[in-house]
Amino acid sequence: MKKCKICSSFATAITDTKTKKIYHKCSRCSYIFLDEAFYVDEAKEKKHYDKHHNTFESLGYVKMFEDLIEEFVTPYIDSVERALDFGCGEGEVLPILLERSRIECDRYDIFYFPQKVYESKEYDLVLSTEVFEHLTNPLEVLKELLLHIREGGYILLMSAFHPDNDDEFFKWWYIRDITHIGFFNIATFEYLAGELNLEIIKHNFKNIILFKKREV
Repeated sequence: MKKCKICSSFATAITDTKTKKIYHKCSRCSYIFLDEAFYVDEAKEKKHYDKHHNTFESLGYVKMFEDLIEEFVTPYIDSVERALDFGCGEGEVLPILLERSRIECDRYDIFYFPQKVYESKEYDLVLSTEVFEHLTNPLEVLKELLLHIREGGYILLMSAFHPDNDDEFFKWWYIRDITHIGFFNIATFEYLAGELNLEIIKHNFKNIILFKKREV
């Protein structure tokens, strides 16, 4: 049995009978992660991302982020001046939309904007959309990001919440992406909030959750 990458409890192995892929499911925090034997290499991962073409020409992609800003950022905009888009991708759509809302936004992406511009900075808001499902070490990355958020600041994560039922999980479209290796749901995020001194402000029951960093 392998230890959960979020809470370190022992996770139960579950196997997709169609793909033969093995996943590990934690009964304590509900995190599910793909066995490392099925990871793709970095070159194949980058090639997969290069196919996305998520730019301002993709109207549905732009609308998704416009809606995200309206629901999860605008209500708190008076206290948000500086933001970081962690894992912004090639198109910079979200940072540009935030800048149009008069929020200064830094970019970081392991492939397209690899300079860690955030290392010496502190932010009012960190956003990470469609990133955490790709991470081999999500807890460590989240802890690192929290070091760069001021007390009372926010972190917003977008990653589809997995179904609890194993049969539904194996039918779930989200696991078909070869670069998706870790899967969260509300129970996972509630666990993380309790461990990392975060308050869950709101979520959409589907794929977006907003946390506030509690003041010490």
